[in-house]
Amino acid sequence: MTARLSTPLTAALGCRYPIVQTAMGWVADSTLVSATTHAGAFGFLAAATMSTDTLRREIAAVRAATDGRFGVNFHMFQPNAREVIELVLDNADRVRAVSYGRGPDAKTIGRFKDAGVLCMPTVGALKHATKAVELGADIVTVQGGEGGGHTGSVPTTLLLPQVLDAVKVPVVAAGGFHNGRGLAGALAFGAAGIAMGTRFLMTAESPVPRETLARYVAIRDPAKIRASTAVDGMPQRMIDNPFLLRLENGGLLRRLSVALASAWHWRAQTGMSVAHMLRTFFAAMREGDAAIQTMMAANAPVLIQRAMVEGRPDEGVLPSGQVAAVLDSLPPVAELIAAIVAEAETRLAAVSTLSAAPPQGAAA
Repeated sequence: MTARLSTPLTAALGCRYPIVQTAMGWVADSTLVSATTHAGAFGFLAAATMSTDTLRREIAAVRAATDGRFGVNFHMFQPNAREVIELVLDNADRVRAVSYGRGPDAKTIGRFKDAGVLCMPTVGALKHATKAVELGADIVTVQGGEGGGHTGSVPTTLLLPQVLDAVKVPVVAAGGFHNGRGLAGALAFGAAGIAMGTRFLMTAESPVPRETLARYVAIRDPAKIRASTAVDGMPQRMIDNPFLLRLENGGLLRRLSVALASAWHWRAQTGMSVAHMLRTFFAAMREGDAAIQTMMAANAPVLIQRAMVEGRPDEGVLPSGQVAAVLDSLPPVAELIAAIVAEAETRLAAVSTLSAAPPQGAAA
């Protein structure tokens, strides 16, 4: 690696390259994380869609497959959040960072810091970035509106410089990145690296069934990868498919019936008790959330599971960044990382050459 690709991110995470593989639910498993680590990047396990026992096995699998450090992603509202936290702390010798959206409180962040685990939340708005740093975030991942899954509305090129100007911790750019040009551009903005989800989803090591991956490879129109609130009430960028269209056009009754079925399925899968479901519901009501949105919260993992695990892309939803529309291959992770690094080094070297050249018309 050249000095150009040695950044505060590589120093903090202990990886060779300033490239992060994000924690996509049902996708970021031990195989993908291990391949990412071997290739010199940094990968996050998607614990938000894992039971405690599954996460324990996945952490053990990454530990056995690679000597590198890796990360774990979780959400405080998942029923086993406390167990996930303890697992992370038990494996703090290898788990270098945690990522999250709706994050833990300052006390829990303090526990991570005491164990040497970095806190690296993902945010989609300037105010969320500054709040995360106030709570103790060590690194902030900023996802622009181009990104997949739950996302904001501000493009990366506008959001990234805003956050860079507002916080004093390393910032990772996400949303629309897939190649070396993007990495070079992010570094030029002042970011410490890039994070990619869709690009890693579309690799040879991705666990996503081939029937579903074929839909990602086939998409060519970025306009058909759009944000919708039909799944769980929050903007989530997905590829258009028949199920999403039916959900959007079905009205409140249709959404409610899907939400009830998803909530019950998710309760059975995670071991969530009926009492826990009721506590979650009433807590959301006290916070002012609409009841329907609370009930819809289980939709995302269940509907994504149909496509990403069961291989039924027309019966679930397909979270995706708009970048899928320009990707047409499923390379091995090692090949992908090597290509990104080579192109980034070439582009950064070219910029250095331009900056060293005499002004046009000046004497040689």
